[in-house]
Amino acid sequence: MSIKIGTRGSPLALVQAHQVRDTLKAAHNLGEDDFEIVVIKTSGDMIQDRPLSEVGGKGLFTKEIEQALVDKSIDLAVHSTKDVATVLPDGLTLACLLPREDVRDAFLSPKAKTLTDLPQGAIVGSSSLRRQAQILRQRPDLKVIMFRGNVQTRLRKLSEGVADATLLACAGLRRLGNAELITSVIEVDDMLPAPAQGAISIEIRQDNDKVRDLLQPLHHEETAICVAAERAFLAKLDGSCRTPIAALATLDSGTLTLRGQILLPDGTQSFETTRSGPAKEALIMGQDAATELIASAGPDFMRQLAG
Repeated sequence: MSIKIGTRGSPLALVQAHQVRDTLKAAHNLGEDDFEIVVIKTSGDMIQDRPLSEVGGKGLFTKEIEQALVDKSIDLAVHSTKDVATVLPDGLTLACLLPREDVRDAFLSPKAKTLTDLPQGAIVGSSSLRRQAQILRQRPDLKVIMFRGNVQTRLRKLSEGVADATLLACAGLRRLGNAELITSVIEVDDMLPAPAQGAISIEIRQDNDKVRDLLQPLHHEETAICVAAERAFLAKLDGSCRTPIAALATLDSGTLTLRGQILLPDGTQSFETTRSGPAKEALIMGQDAATELIASAGPDFMRQLAG
């Protein structure tokens, strides 16, 4: 009986699903015939003409895949963790996180080396409210337009001159073998990434002990701890694609450091905080950092975010 791996059909999603399959094959001496890649079209893939913030946010890239898990038509689902809602459907769990890739954002442009070098009034394409807010925070003169679609679609739009520049996750470009397309890498001190950026997670049914055991050799605990802190921060802020939220946790010799940021979509206001503590307090640190920012920003700011 083959193990059915559910995934979106974008080139990046398929690369990630094949990575999971190949790692499982190597870990358990299994063959290609022991697996089946099941491509599932999600709402996020089908709706291309509107920002995700207008049509329901994060769960749009996982809802149909999670339903297939619940229905037992697949055994596990491979996700870009930053697309996964902070509250999972009943009976499902993120059982495994792979070692994290580069967390940084990449700047791509045929016209400038960096965001700073873009000419006055240049157009930047982005589908991310977080990136939009951070771009406008640094360069309020720029115009940010909606740039939906997979990596290939966005690169095509850039080559056609729809925008002067775009930002993508370094992790996705590296996994696709397209690192050479990166004009420059934006350091995290200049642009804090999305919570869980660069992390691949595997979702299963909670009662599926057989698949949980299969995944155990793939699990990377350091990534799991850092992502747990970032997702706790996000959950407390009720984070979705409608909210510009950034967070990054790092682990060094058992000490976890978490940086978090919330912004208004137009970049005019930003609040940041940092926490350090033992790794076992990852969830508490994430929640506490979010609570501080909610208090610092005040009710007017939060009302503007709520729209």
